[in-house]
Amino acid sequence: MTLMCDMTRRLRRWTGILSGLGSLLMLAACASTPPPPTLELSSAKQAIAAADQTRVADAASPELSEARDKLAAAQTAVQDKHMVEAQRLAVESRVDAELASARIASSKEQAVNHEMIQSTDTLSQEMQRNSGAKP
Repeated sequence: MTLMCDMTRRLRRWTGILSGLGSLLMLAACASTPPPPTLELSSAKQAIAAADQTRVADAASPELSEARDKLAAAQTAVQDKHMVEAQRLAVESRVDAELASARIASSKEQAVNHEMIQSTDTLSQEMQRNSGAKP
């Protein structure tokens, strides 16, 4: 009988020790914060700077202002130690800035295309006028 009580005590002691170690490991895993998303933040800043260079700001692009707002929110999240949210906001900021750049580039290309069509039409009209004048 004493052998059974002795084994039960040892089992309880080991169970307690293992439970304590497991709890400490869980606490340590939860306590560590991921590193700040410096790569994502710098990518977002570069995309916004590139959009500024293509004169997106002149077009009053809502995407560019949204990108700036998200970058500011990402920087605030880094200060508040919300690294996952900061990374998500930085990526969204970069994507919004790239969208703004793409839209202004598309708009410029459409303007050039429209101008070329008008020039071609004008040349066609001139050729028809000149060919009709000769017998």
